[in-house]
Amino acid sequence: ALPGLVLLLLLLAAGALGKPTARQERARPGAAQHEDRPGFQYDHEAFLGKEEARSFDQLSPEESRERLGKIVDRIDDNKDGYITTEELKTWIKRVQKRYIYENVAKVWKDYDLNKDDKIAWEEYKQATYGYYL
Repeated sequence: ALPGLVLLLLLLAAGALGKPTARQERARPGAAQHEDRPGFQYDHEAFLGKEEARSFDQLSPEESRERLGKIVDRIDDNKDGYITTEELKTWIKRVQKRYIYENVAKVWKDYDLNKDDKIAWEEYKQATYGYYL
């Protein structure tokens, strides 16, 4: 199930920018909310990605609306003027995959202590348990 707040955020931004959503795809009052993590920040990060969400936190409402409109245009893969559930799912998967790759790259640098693009067992132990060893 897609996070309800993400859909609401998308619908609000789409409506403000004249970007309609398909009638059957609209969030309904009383629709089930996700249970995994409460709050706006979870949906904000799922929709935008962690780094992008941080940059949005620094924007004025007008700047945020403008940038969100550009993102909505990118989500609409077939450029039909509608955001479908599948397009939204694809977008969120793309954002999460990018976050995973960025996180792996960061962690790799932390573990590859001698910077040879390989993580030896000793490097792994040192990076993971160094404080305890």
